[in-house]
Amino acid sequence: MDRNTSNTIVGLFCSLVILSSCTNKSVEKKEDIKPNIIFILVDDMGWADLPVYGNNFNEAPNIDALAKEGMMFTNAYAACPVCSPTRASILSGQYPAHVGITDFIPGHWRPYEKVTVPINRTQHLPLEIKTIGETIKEAGYATAYFGKWHLGFHDDFRPKNQGFDEAVVYDGGGFYNYGERMKPVQDIPETKILSEALTDFSVNFIEEHKEEAFFLFLAHYDVHVQLDADSLLIQKYLEKEKVDDYPCNAIYAAMIEHVDQSVGRVLQKLDELGVADNTMIVLFSDNGGLISRYDEIPLIADGRRYVYENDPLLYVASSNKPLRAEKGTVFEGGIREPLIVKWPGKVKSNSISEALISSIDFYPTFTEIANGILPSEQALDGKSFVPELTKNEYDYERAIFWHYPVYHHDVPTVQRKLMNFTICWISGEYQ
Repeated sequence: MDRNTSNTIVGLFCSLVILSSCTNKSVEKKEDIKPNIIFILVDDMGWADLPVYGNNFNEAPNIDALAKEGMMFTNAYAACPVCSPTRASILSGQYPAHVGITDFIPGHWRPYEKVTVPINRTQHLPLEIKTIGETIKEAGYATAYFGKWHLGFHDDFRPKNQGFDEAVVYDGGGFYNYGERMKPVQDIPETKILSEALTDFSVNFIEEHKEEAFFLFLAHYDVHVQLDADSLLIQKYLEKEKVDDYPCNAIYAAMIEHVDQSVGRVLQKLDELGVADNTMIVLFSDNGGLISRYDEIPLIADGRRYVYENDPLLYVASSNKPLRAEKGTVFEGGIREPLIVKWPGKVKSNSISEALISSIDFYPTFTEIANGILPSEQALDGKSFVPELTKNEYDYERAIFWHYPVYHHDVPTVQRKLMNFTICWISGEYQ
C-alpha cells in the first residue's frame, strides 16, 4: 500500500470517528432537551361547555384543534367544586383538606346553617408547602404565573414567593379597566379585555425564554361571573340560532371564545418560534360550570345587563347537562372537568382516555416530565399520569376523594369515587 493510499484511509477513518462522535453528541443533546410545559387553567368552565365535549352552541376552534392533536380525558376531576381549594391542590399535589383550604378564600358562612361547618385552616397557600413552581424551577426551568391566583391576597403569599420567576396576578373585579388593580400594577389600555392581556404576558414570556425550558401557568378569569365580553362577539352569539337543553347565554359563549382565542395565540407563538414539537400544553378548569348564583343576584356585569334586561338569562350562565348540578356541589356537574393534553411525539393525536384523573395529579406528572425531583419532606396525594398519557393505561383500582364541608349550592359533603362507582356522604347521611 503506497503512502497516499494509506493517508487517504486514515483520513476517512478519522472523519468517520469525528462524524460518529458529532452524531452521538447530537442525539444526546436532543434527548437532554427538557420539554416546555404550558398549563392553561380556565375559571368555572364546565365539562359540557366545549364543543369537543358535545356542546352545540359555543365555539372553540382552537381548542378543537388542540384535542385533535392530543388526548381528551372524559373522567378528569377537580379536587374541589370551587376555585381556591382546587388551585391549592394543583400547586401542592395535595387534597384541599390536606392543605387546609376546603372553601374558596376567604370563604362564606350562611346565617342559618343547620350544621356548624369548618372554615379554612389557612387563608393562603402556606409558604412551607413546596409548590410545583418551586420543584419545576429546581429542575432548571424558567417559570411564570399570569392571571388569577386566589391563594392569598398579601404580597408575601403571591406566586413570586412560591417558585415563579415572573408573575402578574389579578384578584378580580372586572374584565376591563383593571391594570391598576393588578399586582404589580400594569399599564394596559382600558378597552383591552383581560384574557387578551394575560395572553400578551404569556406569549412575551414564551418569546423571551424560547432558548431554554420554560413552565408557564396561564390562569384565566374567564368564564367567571360577573359575565362580560367583547361587544362584537356578544352580538355574534345573540344572532346565532339557539340549541335545545342549553341556556345559550351570548355573553358566556363570547367568554368561551375569548379563552379559545388565547389558546390559539399561544399555539401560534409556539409554531412561530419552532418550539411547538417540544412543548406540552394542558387545558383544564378549576371546577364545574355555574348555572346560577346561590344568592340569586344577576350574573352579568353592570355595563352588559342591557343585553338580557327582563330576561331569565340575566341569572343563568350555563348548564352542565347531561351531568347533574353545578359549581359548589360534589355532583358530577360541580367537579368533572374538561382536560386536554397535547404533547407531540408522546401523546397520540386525536385520542380519548377514560382514565380517572384528579387535579392533585398535575404536580407529580409535571415533575416527571421535567425530570425533576419530588420533595421528600412533603407527602403528595396525587400520582403521575404519564403512563395514561403515553400508553393510554388505566388504573382500575384507583379511588379519588372530595371533602367539601360547607353550604354553597348544596349541603356539606364527602365523596369517594372509584373508576365506575361513587359513594357519597351528605350531612352525615349515607346516600
